[in-house]
Amino acid sequence: MTAPQAEPGRPPAEAPIIELRGVTKVYGEGALAFQALKGVDLRIAQGDFVAIMGPSGSGKSTAMNTLGCLDRPTTGEYLFKGVHVEALSRDERALLRRRYFGFVFQGFNLLARTSAQENVELPLLYRGESAATRKAAAARALDAVGLKGWEHHTPAELSGGQQQRVAIARAIVTEPVVLLADEPTGNLDTQRSHEIMELLWRLNAEQGITVLMVTHEPDMAEYARRMVRFVDGVVDSDTLNPHPVGLRGKPAPVVAAHASQGVA
Repeated sequence: MTAPQAEPGRPPAEAPIIELRGVTKVYGEGALAFQALKGVDLRIAQGDFVAIMGPSGSGKSTAMNTLGCLDRPTTGEYLFKGVHVEALSRDERALLRRRYFGFVFQGFNLLARTSAQENVELPLLYRGESAATRKAAAARALDAVGLKGWEHHTPAELSGGQQQRVAIARAIVTEPVVLLADEPTGNLDTQRSHEIMELLWRLNAEQGITVLMVTHEPDMAEYARRMVRFVDGVVDSDTLNPHPVGLRGKPAPVVAAHASQGVA
C-alpha cells in the first residue's frame, strides 16, 4: 500500500516515525486459529493525526495494540524511529512504551479515591521521578487540558468530560512522542466529545504529538488529518482529510518537538 502524499509543510511520507510491513497477527492454534491482521502495511509520519476506523472484528484494535507495543506481530515488521519493535523483548517494549507513548481509553481508568493530581502523577511515579518533579509536571499537564484549579478533586467530583481530560493529562505528562486514543469519546455526550476532540487536535497541532485514534464515529474522525479504514484484517482505504474540523479552515503548524530524540 502506498501512503498518501503529505501536504505542504507536513512531514514527508519517506521518513515515517512508524511503519508496519506485512504485519500479521494470529490468535490461537490449529483449527481454532483466528487471523486478526492479514498483512498490514502502514506508514505514519511524525506529527500526523490518524483516525483508525472499521467495523467490529476488522482488526483496528489489534492494529492499535501492535502500534502501542502492547502486542507483537505474528509475522512482519514494526519499525518505530527505525528500530525493529518486533525483535524487542517484553521488557524492552515496556521501556519503549514508557518513554515514547501515551494512552487514552474509552473507560477513563482513573483511581477512584485519588485526586486528579495524583492520577496524573502515576506514570512519573513508575519512572521513579521525585515528588517535586511529579507535582510540577502534573500541574503543567492539568493546565494544558484546562483543569487548572481542579487538581485536588477526585473522579467522583468531576464530570465525564473532565475525567477524560484527567486521563489525557496523565497520558501527556511524560511528554510522549505518540498518543494512542482508543474510542476516547465513546462514553461522552456530543458536546463533551467535541471538547475532547478539540483538545486532541490542539495537542497535535500545537505540540506536535502524533495522534493515533480508534473511533467508530465519523464526526469524530473528521478532526483527523488522515483516515485509515480496516476491513477483515487489512487496510481497506487510507485517505487524507483535506479539511480537518479542528483546523477551522486554516492550516495548523506542526511542531516536531521530539524529532531530535532517538530510540535508546
